Amino acid sequence: MEFGFALPGRGPLAKPDIVLGMATQADTLRYDSVFVTDHVVLPASMARSVYPYSTTGQLAGGAAQDYLEPLATLGYLAHATKRVRLGTSVLVVPYRNPLVAAKTLATIDQLSGGRVILGAGVGWLREEFEALATPAFENRGAVTDEYLKLMRATWTADPVTFEGKHYRVRNVHALPKPAQRGGIPIWIGGHTDAALKRAGTLGDAWHPIGLRPPAMLRPDEYAQKVKQIHAWAQRAGRDPKSVALTLRAPMEVRSKRAKAAAGDRPLLQGTGAEVAADLKQYVALGVTHFVFDPTVPDIKAVLANMERFAHDVRPALKNATLAGHPRSKAASRSPRQ
Repeated sequence: MEFGFALPGRGPLAKPDIVLGMATQADTLRYDSVFVTDHVVLPASMARSVYPYSTTGQLAGGAAQDYLEPLATLGYLAHATKRVRLGTSVLVVPYRNPLVAAKTLATIDQLSGGRVILGAGVGWLREEFEALATPAFENRGAVTDEYLKLMRATWTADPVTFEGKHYRVRNVHALPKPAQRGGIPIWIGGHTDAALKRAGTLGDAWHPIGLRPPAMLRPDEYAQKVKQIHAWAQRAGRDPKSVALTLRAPMEVRSKRAKAAAGDRPLLQGTGAEVAADLKQYVALGVTHFVFDPTVPDIKAVLANMERFAHDVRPALKNATLAGHPRSKAASRSPRQ
């Protein structure tokens, strides 16, 4: 069982000292991963786009906020941390030239000693696609599939030749390769039918954000989507169990001195025992890696929550068992010897 935290890459906490402090705290407390998120520019008006993870359809905090570039941030964290894995949750794949992105990620993997995870998504913000002069917004799914295949080839073959509809390259060296055997693991973000197909046919893991309007992605819903992923994997001739299962969601372990909030308790928010019981429901479905979002933009509260989880919840999950779903080797590769 593995646990990580999403770092505050945007908004009031998107400051180098805060991001570094949270990442080093994760390292010290022996968390397994930290993740950064991705936007390059945010349009002043998002009249044509709907943010899929809020009830309002708008990005929290609006467009005029700091947003750290994820790959540059990972390069910084590769030096500043020692053991924690470094991931994107998620990188919008069509935004970047796939050879350049693959080269950058391979370099960070070398600098970090084989600790990178590529969480990959297709994107949702049409105005940002247009500002970046990417391939057409309508083609983002097909472009993502092709770019991911090319990136994987770039990490595993030499020289590299790739013939696709959206990108072609012939007989080039892209060195060095990543430190991880078999290349950097690819975790597919999203919970749409297209994302589930992509996870089953291309991914090393499925990496949905649990929070979706109007509430959490509950265990019964998660289980149904896993069935779809497994069906797609079988059609592609893959072992369904080779696709690891992860979940990213807000989490808060309430202080023993704090009173419970009025109303229904959100999943993964409550006492240590309540949070542990919630997590065990997902563990029983085969989830092997959880990535937690802070629930408040207060770094002192965030760091305290990390400590409470490490001391009060994680030990209770030590012996939690998976429902016949061993941890995927492909989703967590070891460095080359």
